[in-house]
Amino acid sequence: MHVRSRIVLCLSLLFILPLITSPALAKKYDLTRNSVNKPDDINSTQVYLYGIKLGDSEIDAIEELVNRKIPGVRVEQEGVFILLWDQSKPTGAMAGVRITDGIVDLIFINNRFAHKTRGIFRRVLTSQSAKEIRELLGKEDFGDENVMGAMLHYEKKGFLVNYLGRDVNVEFTLP
Repeated sequence: MHVRSRIVLCLSLLFILPLITSPALAKKYDLTRNSVNKPDDINSTQVYLYGIKLGDSEIDAIEELVNRKIPGVRVEQEGVFILLWDQSKPTGAMAGVRITDGIVDLIFINNRFAHKTRGIFRRVLTSQSAKEIRELLGKEDFGDENVMGAMLHYEKKGFLVNYLGRDVNVEFTLP
C-alpha cells in the first residue's frame, strides 16, 4: 500500500510539475532592457514596459511609471491611460498602458519608441512594409491589409501590429 501511494504521488507530480513551473521558466521580455530576437520567445504575458506587465494593478503602474523618474521620458496620466512621451521629441505618446477595472489590460508602443526598444520589436517598429514585419514575426493568425496599411493579429501570442506607412503601432493584450 505504501509503495502504491508513492507511485501515484510521483505520477501526479510528473503531470502537474510542468504546469506549475512553465510560467516561472518563461522568458521575461522588458521592452527597454532585454534583446529577445526570436518570435517564438514572445508572449504578451511576459512583456514588460519599464517593469509593468499585463495584469499588474493600477497602483503598481502608477508607482513604476508615474512616480518613478524615467530618464528622458515625460509621463502623463490621462483618463484610463498612462502615456509616455519622449522629452526630446514630444510630438505624441511613444508608449503607454491602459488601465481597466484597476488592472493593466493593454501595453502599447509605436515607432517613436523604437530608439528605446530592445530586441525584435525595435526592428518591427522601424519596418518599411507589412511584408518585412511578417518576415520578422512570422505569418499572423489573421489580418487585414489594404492600400492604407495592414493590421496583423498575432492573437495566440497576444499582440497586434498596425502598420500604416511610416507609423507602426504594437498593442499587447492578454491572449
